[in-house]
Amino acid sequence: MTAESGEPALLTPARLAQYFPKLYHMAESGSWPSICRHGLLSVTALLDLFEINGARRIRIERQRRPESVVIEHAVHGRAVIRDQKPLSDTALLKCLAGMTPEEWYSSLNRRVFFWVSKKRVEKLLQARAYRAQPHCVIVVDTAEFVRRYHDNIVLCPINSGSTIFKPQPRGRNTFLPISSYPFQYWSDRRGELNAVVELAVDYAVRDASELATRVDLVQGSRVLKKIYEK
Repeated sequence: MTAESGEPALLTPARLAQYFPKLYHMAESGSWPSICRHGLLSVTALLDLFEINGARRIRIERQRRPESVVIEHAVHGRAVIRDQKPLSDTALLKCLAGMTPEEWYSSLNRRVFFWVSKKRVEKLLQARAYRAQPHCVIVVDTAEFVRRYHDNIVLCPINSGSTIFKPQPRGRNTFLPISSYPFQYWSDRRGELNAVVELAVDYAVRDASELATRVDLVQGSRVLKKIYEK
């Protein structure tokens, strides 16, 4: 709260970087060379790059993916689009406000996501669906990332890609810009370090290889290999 007015203090880029100094992205094993060439791409951007259209695109982009999907291109090679096992159409119908499941999937697929907490990416890496396979974990400096992408950043207070356990309400106002994010509201309920769950950017992060401070190949709780460190 501000001392003078009693109004909630706005979340500034500096405060965001103070509370969450690092951002974490989990990508497919072997994807780092492609990320260096093209950046971190949302599903929508990847489908554009690989020229995937028609019914197959609709299945990938607007419907739940029960398994990971492999796509191929004569020039760009092979890419893997991660499954959406933690989501459920039935649960989405109960917790979505003002959107259809198809619109929610499209909304998620347009964004590149980062966890703001190392603990959350570690939890995902050790989840049953992912712990048997190695994954590429990309770490970036929050302050520099926000400096470059401020106008395209949105924050989210929930795990937007999961409806497991007790599905949290969600809809068009789940993702909000830094300046209008209700940080004080969530901080009062969860504490400052849990007031934000996800940070996302629309479409693509083209300079991901420049922003990365460290890239590791990780399986479960074990770092198998350091791929890159600035």
